[in-house]
Amino acid sequence: MGLTTSQSEVLRVLYDHEPLSLIEVGQLLVCETGSPSRLVSRMVEAGLIEQKQSPVDSRKVQLSLTEKGRDSAIKIRDIENRFYGTLTPILEGQPVKELMELLWIQVKGKPTGNALALRKAKQGAKQQCMRP
Repeated sequence: MGLTTSQSEVLRVLYDHEPLSLIEVGQLLVCETGSPSRLVSRMVEAGLIEQKQSPVDSRKVQLSLTEKGRDSAIKIRDIENRFYGTLTPILEGQPVKELMELLWIQVKGKPTGNALALRKAKQGAKQQCMRP
């Protein structure tokens, strides 16, 4: 698709949680532990992301996907889903839950773990809002 793994992750994060500020994007990224400003700037230049002034705070810029960015994010999601589908038969009957618990212990308190925990919390909040 002509995207780096970091760019793919930014597209997926925005697809799942847009609009977000640059700081919020950075908090949700696993691939980029520093400031994602250069990464996001290149993606704006490529027409994947658009920047708009926040309607709530004029000092804040919100990032969201362009149509091109949304199309790319959907393709990335489909590729990820196919990959996960190939793992399902391999992992069947394996101690996946225990492995996940060990992996969470490994990343707890680290930037990667913090980003993943924040994504998990946001996803849970989003699902709560969607329930009738």
